[in-house]
Amino acid sequence: MKKLTLVIVLSFVVLAYPNQTNASKMPCSLILEPVDKHLKNAKGKGTALIYKVQLNPPSFVRTNISIMAVHLPHPSTYGRYDQYEGFATIPGYISWRFKLYSTPEEDGVTWAGKFDWITEEMKNVKIQVRPSNSKTEKLGSPLLQGTLSSCN
Repeated sequence: MKKLTLVIVLSFVVLAYPNQTNASKMPCSLILEPVDKHLKNAKGKGTALIYKVQLNPPSFVRTNISIMAVHLPHPSTYGRYDQYEGFATIPGYISWRFKLYSTPEEDGVTWAGKFDWITEEMKNVKIQVRPSNSKTEKLGSPLLQGTLSSCN
């Protein structure tokens, strides 16, 4: 009886968890490294998470990029900027930009935001955090960035 129970349990486990060759590569994560290595607390300033979402079923599935950045100086440090934006691009093809919202905390501000409307395949995507001006919509140079070779 114990052997039969063990076989049933193992069979369930094998069926419940597909093997890795058939598993999706999503979600993917990426550490956004500082472009300026002189930034205070430079290591590990930002992360990006890429995953599939279905917002209003029965709509089609899209890709989401979520960014979180910490220990960044106020955007005005870099010129006439008042916020940060996430910027993602497949160079020479398409780009997306979206506002990062500030959350004041005890030791500074966390900047975070997301974009849910991507339908392109996520290959060779460059993801950045940049200062921006909310009135002129001018985008500054990248402060944090990373490149994702593939995420399906």
